[in-house]
Amino acid sequence: MITKRIIPCLDVRDGRVVKGVNFDGLRDVSSPVELAAYYSRAGADELVFYDITASAEGRRMFTDILTETCRGVFIPLTVGGGISELSDFERVLSCGADKVSVNSGAIKNRSLIGEAAKRYGDQCVVLSADVKRVGGELHVFARGGRDDTGMEAIEWIKRCVGEGAGEVVVNSIDTDGVRGGFDIPMLRAVCEAVGVPVIASGGAGCIGDFIDLFETLPGVDAGLAASIFHFGEVRIAELKGEMKRRGIDFRDEKEITKFTCDSILKLAKELHAVIRSVNPGLFFFLNGAWEEEMIGLNTQLECECLPPCAELGYDYLPVQAHYLRTIAGDNSVLCM
Repeated sequence: MITKRIIPCLDVRDGRVVKGVNFDGLRDVSSPVELAAYYSRAGADELVFYDITASAEGRRMFTDILTETCRGVFIPLTVGGGISELSDFERVLSCGADKVSVNSGAIKNRSLIGEAAKRYGDQCVVLSADVKRVGGELHVFARGGRDDTGMEAIEWIKRCVGEGAGEVVVNSIDTDGVRGGFDIPMLRAVCEAVGVPVIASGGAGCIGDFIDLFETLPGVDAGLAASIFHFGEVRIAELKGEMKRRGIDFRDEKEITKFTCDSILKLAKELHAVIRSVNPGLFFFLNGAWEEEMIGLNTQLECECLPPCAELGYDYLPVQAHYLRTIAGDNSVLCM
């Protein structure tokens, strides 16, 4: 069984995290900066940040709040909302995002996914599909679930994956916020249609819903939820504890490779690179493959005894993440 991921979702409107039911009736939850930092410490494997009204309002994402959020997050961050052209990928990645989620933008600009995958790699391109049943069919919706495109969802998802989407988030509008469990039939149809990671979104109401998801559909890579995490109804540590008891594999923080200060300095010398210390025990290798474009892809490792940045005399460490993966081994945490 593949290692499962637990992903909290931050739906952001006007700089605040909100949550509703069936994509409607939104209510205020918290600051995205504070909530993201909390999840980064609480055992979340990744985070998703959606500016949920950017597409509907025909504007670009508010990057100031995104940049501030990224500063406090040390796990992979996927960002979406208002992504309609290649320059939007550039702008969001430069704020510190690791992956970019596209939904309405891909519907309007059918070449967007292919262009983005070619430039940044398919691991950076995430298709977010808002899907709802209409007359017995699965339809794709745009503009935050407001507009029925009339397109059949499975064929649309297959097309986008074929063009280069490296991951798919399936947002079931029918089960969103209802807390009756994930949309298993819809997710099964997607898993059978594509060979990339599939993230289930919409419907989680308790720990048992995640267990049912992963046991019923072993091909699903991750479970995404919002309100049950935001309001403390499900603790990530408790969820992973139950997953462990049920034999469901997930990323264990104890498996993260630890590096001594000497090994870090040796690696820096070998790569002709410099180090940027973030906070005690953590540092970033900034990806140098796109250094001139400053898109901000990061590789995060946990290390022992790392001195403060000033003592090392360095500001940052640009390296190519795929090269670091080879050196560091499979247990390193790659924020891509």
